[in-house]
Amino acid sequence: MPGFRTTSLTVIGVAAAITVLAGCGGSSNKAATPSTEFSIANVSNLGDVLVDGNGRTVYILTSGDHTNVPCNDASGCTKLWPDLPLPSGTTAAKAGKGLNASLLGTKKLSDGETYPTYNGWLIYEYSGDSSAGQANGQGITSFGGTWYALNASGDPVTTTTNPGGGY
Repeated sequence: MPGFRTTSLTVIGVAAAITVLAGCGGSSNKAATPSTEFSIANVSNLGDVLVDGNGRTVYILTSGDHTNVPCNDASGCTKLWPDLPLPSGTTAAKAGKGLNASLLGTKKLSDGETYPTYNGWLIYEYSGDSSAGQANGQGITSFGGTWYALNASGDPVTTTTNPGGGY
């Protein structure tokens, strides 16, 4: 039958695309698989910084002398800077390679979820980092402050690899 093969392949392709898109649905701004382990890894242009269990750089939001500037769903911040709630039933994050375990903690927020902290800082990922070892969020000014990676001592790394960035 002329056109049958083409039509069948088109239907299969459309069905596959719908299946993939359905898996991407939902309105959650949370990381797809929140990590419970954090460690220190060398990230290009930053040196040794805090990363999650997938090797993705994590960031803090600072503003002047204020620490832990809130990044929340209401402001749209967590769409660009996903927060990292611990999975349900998990009460603590795990210290991996190079991490000072005494600086790793948690904080329960008003949303009822528990979030990892390092040296008291709430930590986030950057949606512009697509894989381990990237630091595209470093030095970006947005949502009332500036985003920085943390070093092993829990201090902001103020080296800017993305000068002039902002949203």
